[in-house]
Amino acid sequence: MKLNFISTISKILILVPLFFSCSSDLDFDQVNDLKLKPVFVANLAYFNVPANQLINDGSIQPYIDVTEFNAFKDKFFRGNLVKAELNFEVENTIIRSFTIQIMLLDANDQVLETDSYMVPAYSGTSNIIKYPTEVFENQRLDLLKKTAKLGFIVTMAPGPPLDASSTGSLKFRSGATVYMEIE
Repeated sequence: MKLNFISTISKILILVPLFFSCSSDLDFDQVNDLKLKPVFVANLAYFNVPANQLINDGSIQPYIDVTEFNAFKDKFFRGNLVKAELNFEVENTIIRSFTIQIMLLDANDQVLETDSYMVPAYSGTSNIIKYPTEVFENQRLDLLKKTAKLGFIVTMAPGPPLDASSTGSLKFRSGATVYMEIE
């Protein structure tokens, strides 16, 4: 009994000072000053085309692909986006050079912007090309926000014919870094 009484008294002595601790007034208006600046990194587009799928007689033939781009359908994302950076990398192990055009298209298939990238022919050494980052800010960012589709036109330059036994491939990789500001 004596042990139980001592235990109860010691608990009370420990808890009593907690009720008299210091506190300050909380300023909930600080929430109005909160500004979040998240940065997101994501893959944008990728393709890997083997040379034996590009069979031709050596003449110039464009290859066209259009992909839906739903990133800007979300009003919250579109409204808080302040900057975007697009990065492109191409690896060519085919004995032909290429031109890759990337088109930003609106919902009505109208071209908003076209960027072209030259890809040299494979010559036996590493042929990975990292292109300068495309930065979208201000008016250019407004164009990007209107983008509903991405179009790719890959054009082979004249050169030796490609057939079913041709080796190599054309690899295209791209990524996006987006900067947001949420208040």
